Amino acid sequence: MSGNEWQRSSFCGGGGNNCVEVAATNNGVALRESDIPEEVLTAGRYALSSLIRGAKVGALQHPPS
Repeated sequence: MSGNEWQRSSFCGGGGNNCVEVAATNNGVALRESDIPEEVLTAGRYALSSLIRGAKVGALQHPPS
């Protein structure tokens, strides 16, 4: 996946090696951490979109104990 055009999160700050990076692929998106670039997570666009929407509305929070 080294041929992808990786973009860093705007929350990355000073450009160190503790950043989330994302790249568009033919089948969806690829995600990695800048300090471990050889480990890449891939997801379809719909799956990632659903995950982000769920996180925004709090659907991924643990229920109260």
